[in-house]
Amino acid sequence: MISDRPPELITPLDLTDVLTELSCREPIFHRREFGTTRDDFERMTADDFWEVGASGRHYSRAFVLNELEKRFATTPEEVWETSDFRCQKLASDVYLLTYTLVQSSEEGDKRRTRRATIWRREGGEWKIVYHQGTVIQD
Repeated sequence: MISDRPPELITPLDLTDVLTELSCREPIFHRREFGTTRDDFERMTADDFWEVGASGRHYSRAFVLNELEKRFATTPEEVWETSDFRCQKLASDVYLLTYTLVQSSEEGDKRRTRRATIWRREGGEWKIVYHQGTVIQD
């Protein structure tokens, strides 16, 4: 019998430290303490980074870096709420972080998305390998 119940999204206890390290970096590219320049974002992303946006379109690293450079030329006021973090080990030093993001606009509109980021630890530094956002239909 197939159940429509959602999966249990629990982080194993041995990944608690990784969960803490990675969840403070999300949403990616919106945590000013990790950088605001193109050089910062290049250091954050793996050379083969790519993402799938909430629209379903896929974007290359170069496209994302160009858009980030434009975004941080101004300082927009953004309100982000993150919740439901879960961390899963995929391979040695490779982790999947999933969570829910609520973005609030100045008009009071809210957009809820489920997010997934694949992170790789290289030489003590975290690199983003892949990211995806999917709009939650109410």
